[in-house]
Amino acid sequence: MADRDSTDRGPTGRTNNEEDLRDQGVVLTQALALYPARLSVAELVTEVTAGAGDFEATDRYQRAVDDLCRAGLLHLSDGLVSPTRAALVFNSLDRD
Repeated sequence: MADRDSTDRGPTGRTNNEEDLRDQGVVLTQALALYPARLSVAELVTEVTAGAGDFEATDRYQRAVDDLCRAGLLHLSDGLVSPTRAALVFNSLDRD
């Protein structure tokens, strides 16, 4: 598969990088909203896609979970995903 060019604009008019960041935001928001529940990656993706389950959406959101784990905002343990302490603290900050 070819590498995605971060400057290419997709059908939404956003760059690939902008789409990836949006997807990560959607996944992290859902994980925080469901906390303290711990879900499998598949369950979290199902929650985010509302069960649509097409390959493209599933792949995008699974990639977002991977990126958030690498960034230290989601934790994957025993096959279950949960927000990290850093994500929870950030989420609780008053940003007004």
